[in-house]
Amino acid sequence: MQKIVRFLAKLIMWFLILSVGGVLLFRFVPVYFTPLMGIRVVQSFAQGKSPQFHHDWVSSGHISNHLKRAVIASEDQRFYLHNGFDRVEIKKALKENKTRKRARGASTISQQTAKNLFLWPHSSWFRKGLEVYFTLLIELIWSKDRILEVYLNSMETGKGIYGAEAVARLHFNTTAEKLSASQSALIAATLPNPLVYSSRNPSAYIKKRQASILRQMNTVRLQKD
Repeated sequence: MQKIVRFLAKLIMWFLILSVGGVLLFRFVPVYFTPLMGIRVVQSFAQGKSPQFHHDWVSSGHISNHLKRAVIASEDQRFYLHNGFDRVEIKKALKENKTRKRARGASTISQQTAKNLFLWPHSSWFRKGLEVYFTLLIELIWSKDRILEVYLNSMETGKGIYGAEAVARLHFNTTAEKLSASQSALIAATLPNPLVYSSRNPSAYIKKRQASILRQMNTVRLQKD
């Protein structure tokens, strides 16, 4: 029994050391690959398909402010106000999910960044617990601008497409820095399910979301505004 306790204690100690170390490292180092990217590659091989992988890291200064505002308007309007968890949206989701057939999420950009960078897409109580832990860590160690920078570089934006630069080049023949407000809103509109929705060939539903996001972008203020 004592051996099991000692083993578990060492396991927890190493998990804490590695997780804190990883968060500290990625506070300064660009993120070129995430677990989600690896999972998508494996899934492609499992399906007998040739994997697609498009990803280019760019610093925050080379990402359009339009895209930053669009993503905040679409995904997390209180991004600069909360500490990683939006209690207002959580309460709304809990109330609405009592009557909705399809559950409404309330994940913040911080939570999505923690999931994208350290975890896997399949949801479970165990993964949610780890997501809470890593969200608290990045909120404690990183600035809000760093969280947004990593999110914009790691978000899935299409089949085999990750981050602002890749989707800008492949879908709009431009760079992340030169994305327009309209293009940015279109990208943000697909984020709930970029494997189903496309910013290159938007459906009527995505165009409707784009128009809504464009209106909301006018109310978003970045920290440096």
